[in-house]
Amino acid sequence: MDAFFNEMFDGGQVRAPYARLGDWTGSMPDELRHLKQAEAEALFRRIGITFAVYGEGGDPDRLIPFDMFPRVFTQAEWRRLERGILQRTRALNAFLADVYDRGEIIRAGRIPADLVHRNEAFEPAVMGIRPPRGVYSHIVGIDIVRTGPDDFFVLEDNCRTPSGVSYMLENREIMMRLFPALFRENRIEPVDGYSEALRRTLASVAPRKCDREPTIVILTPGPLNSAYYEHSFLADLMGVELVEGQDLFVEGEFVWMRTTRGPQKVDVIYRRVDDHFIDPLCFRADSMLGVAGLMDVYRSGGVTIASAPGAGVADDKAVYCFVPEMIRFYLGEEPVLNNVPTWQCGKRDDLKYVLDNLADLVVKEVHGSGGYGMLVGPKATAQQVASFRERLLANPANYIAQPTLSLSTCPTFVEEGVAPRHVDLRPYCLVGEQIKLVPGGLTRVALTEGSLVVNSSQGGGVKDTWVLAE
Repeated sequence: MDAFFNEMFDGGQVRAPYARLGDWTGSMPDELRHLKQAEAEALFRRIGITFAVYGEGGDPDRLIPFDMFPRVFTQAEWRRLERGILQRTRALNAFLADVYDRGEIIRAGRIPADLVHRNEAFEPAVMGIRPPRGVYSHIVGIDIVRTGPDDFFVLEDNCRTPSGVSYMLENREIMMRLFPALFRENRIEPVDGYSEALRRTLASVAPRKCDREPTIVILTPGPLNSAYYEHSFLADLMGVELVEGQDLFVEGEFVWMRTTRGPQKVDVIYRRVDDHFIDPLCFRADSMLGVAGLMDVYRSGGVTIASAPGAGVADDKAVYCFVPEMIRFYLGEEPVLNNVPTWQCGKRDDLKYVLDNLADLVVKEVHGSGGYGMLVGPKATAQQVASFRERLLANPANYIAQPTLSLSTCPTFVEEGVAPRHVDLRPYCLVGEQIKLVPGGLTRVALTEGSLVVNSSQGGGVKDTWVLAE
């Protein structure tokens, strides 16, 4: 018997959300499927949807694998997810506002001071700065996994610059091109309003010194960045300028953009540059990516930076353990979505348990991302487990461990037809004058049979995510 929850089938019967997809896939000849897959790849290539993996040799720009079989949520399922995501987003922003001010949650003994103040993502330069509307993390990506019909878990939070929203939008666009009949036969919530919602969100957090329609820019590290396609894609959709650090300068109390018509004042910077590179006068002096003096303007209220420098302390994998406590402390509520049980290897008893059960656990670097620097114990060789044990012993505080979850599966087109593959979900929550969640998100799929790693850099692909309208 399949040990994993299959999102389409229950006891051999098609579950209600997928009722209209059973006939669709069952009646699709292999020739048509291969033709449509080739058409999808051609569209991705023509549009230029790539991601970059450097340091592995060969061409770093790759097409992300796209699976044509959509993932489907009912409206009831989505409403529950929405409640949990909005709740978590409010708590994370309240935490950031607190720890960069009085630190009441630390004073109350609900989270260890060292976990915050000695965290490499904590930025002392941000202490005492109150951004417009008190929002620190303006785009929050919550990674969610499912293990049963009603069992959803938050795997991690992304409060800095969560990527992948361009795939969410392009997945939908390509599916509508390939299979227009599916969208006539199914009432599916749209996602194409995301870019306008993002623009309105950013405009709503313009600084008080802005007395006109705010000028918004996207700050990118440049074409060599792995997510550069997304930066340019969003700038184009929002109708704002895509800039690099050299395009901006500080003069007086404001940030200015160089244009052919002369300097133009910038009010909101949606930055896709890491904290340590955004201002060489405040952070890394050797940075060529940022804007000298940017933090002085930010501190004086002359510009909004989204998301705020230092927001990463809220999505650290060790701090993740305390998000349910944040929800109780700041909101006075019980969490709607559960955390995955987590052992902090910096604690003696937790480390002992992890070392004793290493072959059965997933171990991650506290600041790791992209599926790198982790061990999936049940899928690892004895040599890999032994090697990781040495790394763990050398720096225990750099790791957390979690049980190997039975991630749900979704039907996926593979070479031999349709087969279940493991999936996760990253919805995107926008925080400004209002909090808005797009009905959908990025479903990532582990295309290798049995694999639990969905990251594109590790061979994973993407799917369109449907939320059925009532």
